[in-house]
Amino acid sequence: MAAPDTSGQNWRPSANPWLIAVSVMLATFMEVLDTSIATVALPYIAGSVSATTDEATWVLTSYLVSNAVVLPASSWFGLRFGRKRFLLVCIVIFTFSSFLCGAAPSLGILLLARAIQGAGGGALQPISQAILLESFPPDKRGLAMAVFGLGVVVAPVLGPTFGGWLTDNYSWRWSFYINIPIGILAVFMILRYVEDPPYIKNARPGRIDAWGLGLLAIWLGCLQVILDKGQEDDWFGAVWIRWASLVLLIALVLFLVRQLQADKPLVDLSIFKNRNFATGCLLITLFGAAIYGLITLLPLFYQELMGYTALNAGIIVSPRGIGAIVAMPIIGLLTARIDNRWLIAFGFFLFAICSIWFGEINLAIGPWSFVWAIILSGFASGMVFVPLSTTTMGTLRNEQIGNASGLYNLLRNVGGSVGISIVNTIVARHEQIHRSDLAHNFAASNPAVNSRLSALEALIANNNGPTAAHDSAITILNSTLSSQARLWSYVDDFRYMALVCFGCLPVVLLFKRASRTGRIHAE
Repeated sequence: MAAPDTSGQNWRPSANPWLIAVSVMLATFMEVLDTSIATVALPYIAGSVSATTDEATWVLTSYLVSNAVVLPASSWFGLRFGRKRFLLVCIVIFTFSSFLCGAAPSLGILLLARAIQGAGGGALQPISQAILLESFPPDKRGLAMAVFGLGVVVAPVLGPTFGGWLTDNYSWRWSFYINIPIGILAVFMILRYVEDPPYIKNARPGRIDAWGLGLLAIWLGCLQVILDKGQEDDWFGAVWIRWASLVLLIALVLFLVRQLQADKPLVDLSIFKNRNFATGCLLITLFGAAIYGLITLLPLFYQELMGYTALNAGIIVSPRGIGAIVAMPIIGLLTARIDNRWLIAFGFFLFAICSIWFGEINLAIGPWSFVWAIILSGFASGMVFVPLSTTTMGTLRNEQIGNASGLYNLLRNVGGSVGISIVNTIVARHEQIHRSDLAHNFAASNPAVNSRLSALEALIANNNGPTAAHDSAITILNSTLSSQARLWSYVDDFRYMALVCFGCLPVVLLFKRASRTGRIHAE
């Protein structure tokens, strides 16, 4: 084991870095898994607490809002209270609030518990990532991020399947209770193996920027609520969304001014002067939109148009986790041997090809027709996530990583929220467009339509009579029209995701190549 080094940049923890990696990965895996599990359980939660489905979606929104506010502020809290201590407190809050969520007798108590859970979970990803990156030397950080990626990339895949199984066989409450043993194990391992570097122990972050934190909470809260509820309320057709957007814009501008002028800001935005970090944040935002869009679309397609249950849909898309698990160690090793820009570019290219492949869906496919596309999309996710994280943070000093990690994870989550909102909007809006286009082919003068209608009427008339047969045949044709229109809206979504990923390829060239020691090569 390496002896503690108080020299700052060259400091290494006394414990084995891989034990540290497992310790912090548990916390990350727990937080990400819980988010995706709760999504599957929403209909059951609504029925149990006597709420509508729309009301139950606040179970997700309340969590995401409080989670988003804590994310960028996690660096300041880590400096103020000590990173290890702050991480432990967050895990305890998250674990205890998970128990409160599972035991909640009403929607109001559940929403309060979810907001507390989100606040506790918000710091888990950035703090864990910062600890990982500082615990490993630069040439081993790719492998470290591969371990971290198991929590961030694989957990959203396992969540729907595991959540569906728990909900179907036990209760939705176990979707929250499952966090308790994981949280206890994470606390034990962090107490045993994690330690703060010297600059954390000697940090003097000053008093918290209360105005900055308040403005951050306002604009991020408005953004998350707008993204979650926008499609339901017709976006800017709703008065409250227009007002919320105005409040968001004002709070965001004031927040940026405050952070740029403060001597000790809550969030140090000057880090965006680092070219690699700024480029990486742009790419992770776009990648977050693409990957969360895909995670949302595929199960939705199998449930809506193919008639599968939530559990079966989760099982069908779960092989994406296999691709990610296979990719992580391979890419972790390659990041120290190959220019990471090539790995990132190939990952985006492969993800784009998979999106085009998914664009070939139809209503006659079987459950495993796209299994290889699903596996390859998981592999592509790993190819992007690991080298992108390593390259984005690779040219920063250790004392900058905490702040950078908070911003990086925030932008990934914001990108994911934007992506989910966009793909759902496209599915709803483009269905109407395609229905209008397809309806022209259903004219009464079309011989194929008349032939199909007559065949359906003859088939149904045996049991229902000619009048009822005609009405039933029209209903069947109308249902077919709706299904085809919905199908094409999914095809549009997948093709747009491919365009986004292809558009990321030239952005990768903006990276400066970092050596294995973290230094930038002259170009």
